[in-house]
Amino acid sequence: MAKSVGTVRAEQTAVQMASLQRGDYARAALLLAVTFVLFSQTAHHGFISYDDPGYLSGNPVVRSGLSAASLAWAFTSLAMSNWHPLTWISHLVDVQLFGLAPAGHHLMSVFLHGVSAVLLYLLLLRLTARPWRSLVVAALFAWHPLHVESVAWAAERKDVLSGLLFHATLLSWVGYLKRPSSGRYLGALALFALGLLAKPMLVTLPVVLLILDAWPLGRLVPGEEGGRPAAARSGLFVEKIPFFLFSLASCAVTIYAQHHGGSMAELRAVPLGGRIANAATACLGYLRQAFWPHDMAVLYPLPASIPTAQAAGAAALLCALTALAFWRVRRSPYLAAGWCWFLVMLLPVLGLIQVGAQSMADRYSYLPLTGIFLAVVWGTSDLLERVSWGGKGAAALAGTVLAALGVATWCQVGVWADSLTLYRHTLEVTTGNYLIMNNYGAALNDAGRTEEAVQVLTRAIEVEPLDPSSYYNLGRIRQVAYRDSRGAAPLYQRAIELRPNYLDAQINLGGALNEMGRPAEARQLLERALGLPGADRADLRFNLAVSLVNLGETAAAVRELEKLRPLDPALAQQLEGFIASRTQSPAQQK
Repeated sequence: MAKSVGTVRAEQTAVQMASLQRGDYARAALLLAVTFVLFSQTAHHGFISYDDPGYLSGNPVVRSGLSAASLAWAFTSLAMSNWHPLTWISHLVDVQLFGLAPAGHHLMSVFLHGVSAVLLYLLLLRLTARPWRSLVVAALFAWHPLHVESVAWAAERKDVLSGLLFHATLLSWVGYLKRPSSGRYLGALALFALGLLAKPMLVTLPVVLLILDAWPLGRLVPGEEGGRPAAARSGLFVEKIPFFLFSLASCAVTIYAQHHGGSMAELRAVPLGGRIANAATACLGYLRQAFWPHDMAVLYPLPASIPTAQAAGAAALLCALTALAFWRVRRSPYLAAGWCWFLVMLLPVLGLIQVGAQSMADRYSYLPLTGIFLAVVWGTSDLLERVSWGGKGAAALAGTVLAALGVATWCQVGVWADSLTLYRHTLEVTTGNYLIMNNYGAALNDAGRTEEAVQVLTRAIEVEPLDPSSYYNLGRIRQVAYRDSRGAAPLYQRAIELRPNYLDAQINLGGALNEMGRPAEARQLLERALGLPGADRADLRFNLAVSLVNLGETAAAVRELEKLRPLDPALAQQLEGFIASRTQSPAQQK
């Protein structure tokens, strides 16, 4: 019986790979070294005020380092509206190793990104036995400026960690296909599970496995005797059922976590038509940035509306590109495979179920763009192979593109040096970005540039009068910098009107009411706040205890003091002194 095309191709690949082993390590080392150089300046960067406090610098559990309690927290916490215990453990390990010095955290992300690129190179090499094409694709993944956000932002550790596990899973799966065994199968499945525990973005991996079945594995290619049997084709799906089940479970947990954390926009807040329009235009936006990366920002604001003609044009162009890819599927199967990889991996983050206020995000392209890189590198190489000078032309073209991207990446890494630099750059390249205006204003205030901060936050409120965060930060300046609690209170109240569960605003308003001599109102507000998610906080306990002392309820204040001690010993000591100055000492009271 004649062998199927898929079997013959697999055998040919094994032979080709055997003759290419000598240079593999050198190419992988070069890839890793250049990646480290391009991102090395992150060693001098600090943490930024956007999400880094929630993940690292301001997270009391992470700051405590590795312990039985922190590991248990990692598996049970829905902090930052996500359930990704492996990511939390990664941060805990970094704190244990480097403390809160940013350099160690940043360089660990660079290392993970570099290793991930090496795994991608080895994966493509094993799949195709094309070392130089594989190296170029891996270098595009490693050195593209659109991926700087995922590497240079400490809070996006989940990207580089899940990316490494994504590539490790695919490499392990290919090993299973080459030499099937239950151990190798379970190994690939375990790596996939770990990847999901790092970031649920990997839920589309089972579909990527099916895409690889089509190309380059050739497991869907008809055989010489009438084609692959239907049972064999269905078997390709059956073997991946456990992977799909893991993905479904991850989707359910993710939706719950996002909803619980308040990050998932209600469907009525962004109409379905608007979400579909944004998805189509965002797809083209990622493609545009892939080929001409410029004006990259930490947040691209979601537009209030997208013209129907623009949305329709974007959808039509996407359909045309899809048709073109499949029209060439027999001669150039990598076009359809790469295009499907791109679209499928983007699907969870296109905003059809809106999470956050962004229209798109550079970090969302971290894994999807590999499909575009595959299609472009293989397509360009095949075209150039038709001419006599094609080999030298391909090398020159690849070198020029990679050098240009490397320069752009180096410059973009510099944008992430600190909060002020990042926010200032983002405001320069985007318009109406009130969320970043709010962050910029808060960062200016933290840097002691209070007057500039007030101007920026006032402008943010003018752009979006319904954004509670700008009112909160402006109130914080009034209360702390200007010692103006009466001016701060209405700003906090407005923030709470716009976001009833705004815990920070309620805590600070309670403090302002105490300072204004209205402890009864402060107590009522803060006791209600105790029922909100994540309310067991040191600042809330402190403000509540102060209101109780001012009301003459010292025993109740002492009970709050005891609850405060494990949360923040320094603040508990301050409260103890306050109680002692106003009443008897806590020991006497007991």
